[in-house]
Amino acid sequence: MNGNIHESGLRWGALLGIALALVAVEAAAQPQWGSYLTPFSANSPWNSRPVNPQFSSFVIPKASYYPAVAEGAWSTGMFLAEPNDPPVTIVGPDNSKGVWDPDAETYYPSITIPHWPIDVVPASAADGHADVVDPTTGIIHSFYRLSQNTTGQWVAKQYAWTRIDGRGWGTPAHYMQGARAVGVATSGGLMRKHEINDGQTMYNHALAMSLTYSGLAPNPTYVAPATAADSNAASTNTGQIPEGSLVMLPPSFDVRTINTAALRKVAETLKTYGAYVVDRNSGTPYVIYVENGSGFNLNKGGWNSTAAADLERIRVALRQVVSVDGWLDGAEQSYTPDFNLNRLSMRGTWTLKSGTVPGAYDTWQQAVAFPATATPSVAVNTTNRGLHSVLWALPAAGQPYRFRAVTTGGALLRMKLLSRSTGALLFDSKDLANGQTADFAWPAGNVNLVLTATSGVGDGSSAAGELLRVVQ
Repeated sequence: MNGNIHESGLRWGALLGIALALVAVEAAAQPQWGSYLTPFSANSPWNSRPVNPQFSSFVIPKASYYPAVAEGAWSTGMFLAEPNDPPVTIVGPDNSKGVWDPDAETYYPSITIPHWPIDVVPASAADGHADVVDPTTGIIHSFYRLSQNTTGQWVAKQYAWTRIDGRGWGTPAHYMQGARAVGVATSGGLMRKHEINDGQTMYNHALAMSLTYSGLAPNPTYVAPATAADSNAASTNTGQIPEGSLVMLPPSFDVRTINTAALRKVAETLKTYGAYVVDRNSGTPYVIYVENGSGFNLNKGGWNSTAAADLERIRVALRQVVSVDGWLDGAEQSYTPDFNLNRLSMRGTWTLKSGTVPGAYDTWQQAVAFPATATPSVAVNTTNRGLHSVLWALPAAGQPYRFRAVTTGGALLRMKLLSRSTGALLFDSKDLANGQTADFAWPAGNVNLVLTATSGVGDGSSAAGELLRVVQ
């Protein structure tokens, strides 16, 4: 009897161990949203898929070259920063004003990145893209024209950043969050190294795609979730697909007609998640970007006419998504994307009006920051740079809005709107402490924005604001 009990206990113990192991394996297989391997939140557009998409009739035109799905000179790499990696200071090119930050709309003499991996290799073409992913700070640092000079100094023409656990797309306030034309990091939508041969039938996220001039629309130049487009898009584009659009293969597309195994996986992804148009290229109908170092190559050993024909077959079938019935996030949960996003930035020059310590815009805090002070300091921003003209988020006259102060260290924030033609005061929130709000109807006509920040007293303080439309 005792022996049987002991034997039975061993069997149950073994079964329990197997069950726990299976749970652990299943847990390990779940995506770790907001990580180096699976960047951005579960309900980021990158990690979501549409329900019952409807399509336009426009066909991406042929161009000078065949379509491409490729890593290489015009793609990008994602480089993981470890907590013990040293800081590196990035400077601007010779004879320049410094490193351009398009979101802060200013040049910095230099930018110091807290942790810099030793293996960073920018893409070799003129764009010189590279993204550094730092889980310690939760930030993806995205570079344009990154290189090392002959002395080993890192140089970049442009820098922008985004949260690794965020939406992966800009907001009307923080509208440039990466080196792509639409304001996203180059890591968004990449076919990653660890995904190429993972045994899955598709890439479990939307892909990143560029089109050439004949595919891209001149008006509008971009749509949500994009917050920007190429600067001359309105005068040079001749197609019908705005940047930021989602393009997909329709459900009727037969993936079995794709003869190249590597492209069947891409086609399955395009039927399920699609690809967001994030940039413009020169002469290629479409390019889907693959992480550098992946080894993905459709033309190993020479030109692959079978793959070229498959890429053309995909081109003919791709369509812009114009409406959907809903969205499923990365966890297969239904949700409604929120485009009522903060419209107010603290960017611009802050002028000291009283006190002893001037406030300054801090791009990583998205706030005007004050150093330690024993008495309050008051700074004013009259540059009008706090409201950016993101097309789909422009405030509408007569609509209700809510202004909320987001401050630390006892700081206060005040927002005034003045008539641009007469100078008349149209709205005044008065000084607001952290979390306090003021509701108002957006005034008609053109307005000037005046922000006033008052520091706290003590070790340091900061002031930021949130401007959202009030949903009735």
